Amino acid sequence: MFRKDAARRRHSGPVIAKGPVRVETEGSHAMKSISSALFAPLLFGVAAASLGAVPAAAQTVNLPIQTISGTRLDVSARGAVTRVPDLATISAGVVTQAVTADAAMRDNATRMAGVLAALKKAGIAERDVATATLSLNPQYRYAENQPPVITGYQASNSVTIRFRDLTKAGSILDALVRQGANQINGPSLSIDKPEAALDEARRAAIKDARARAELYATAAGLRVKRILTISESADYGPPVPMYAARAMKAEAADTQVVPGEQDVSVVVNVSFELE
Repeated sequence: MFRKDAARRRHSGPVIAKGPVRVETEGSHAMKSISSALFAPLLFGVAAASLGAVPAAAQTVNLPIQTISGTRLDVSARGAVTRVPDLATISAGVVTQAVTADAAMRDNATRMAGVLAALKKAGIAERDVATATLSLNPQYRYAENQPPVITGYQASNSVTIRFRDLTKAGSILDALVRQGANQINGPSLSIDKPEAALDEARRAAIKDARARAELYATAAGLRVKRILTISESADYGPPVPMYAARAMKAEAADTQVVPGEQDVSVVVNVSFELE
């Protein structure tokens, strides 16, 4: 019997007990019943998962919670300053038609080369000229109860031009028309470097928000203690007027691009604490 137990202990493989196993703890001699030895790996896995969760919990950062003892007031205010636009973006191009696709594209390329040459001659920098559209489409004739028939092709090519000197924009557009441009759209007027104007509008918006908070606080018998949060929202302002022109005669008066004035505005949302 002793030899059989010794041989069993020398067995190198894992021993999996089948059925209930009784384990006697040292010292107390208390008896515990385990339904299966396979339960041990499950306990080990749970323990490992628990140990693995400790570092993650240790890395958790508790953000401070801002509490107030008084009354919260939310105010939205708009700040705006007026500036004269110094940048005009205009689209100019050529539309041609021909019986064949090749002829339409060739004619378009010839006229467009004249348009680009006129821009270069006028001193427009290459960085201010970019291709906007380039297309070739068949033209159809439709008849009742008959399939459409291709009668020709239309080619279109246009560029977007940024004019930094608005006083010359009109005369340059006229030169483009004389060189073959027959499609002009724009302008989109803007301010080239609006950062300083935006900062001025922000200061005006905060000043207005503070004044309104003081007004509400006084009316409620309170006073403004502090600012809790400040956020900024986009303010798109009024729509930009558009300009459009078709081919015009060379003897006509020069086209004028009038910049007018433009609002540069910012909307801020400010939360105050009143007491």
